[in-house]
Amino acid sequence: MRCVIARFPFELVKSEVQQAMKGVKPEPITGESVVIGRRAYPVKQVGEVITRQDRRDFTSFEVTRALTRLGFTCHAVPAAVAPEPLTPLETATALLGPDVRD
Repeated sequence: MRCVIARFPFELVKSEVQQAMKGVKPEPITGESVVIGRRAYPVKQVGEVITRQDRRDFTSFEVTRALTRLGFTCHAVPAAVAPEPLTPLETATALLGPDVRD
């Protein structure tokens, strides 16, 4: 499939993308992600590997669009989980600091 990433044309094939990512350790996911095989990779990491360009040169949208068209499953930014509020006892303990009687 022909696509344009960072103003450069690429001819991408699903099996070639899978082969290129084989053996690559996924970085921690903080934004958009894509599932390749049984692993989830950050979209920017995959884009850097398959285009051999610096990840600052392209947007995650460009890579996500290309990978979706190839049939990969892409996920949006994970929703932030709000921490549970502290109980009054936990709040007081946190304000007093660590116990130094040991």
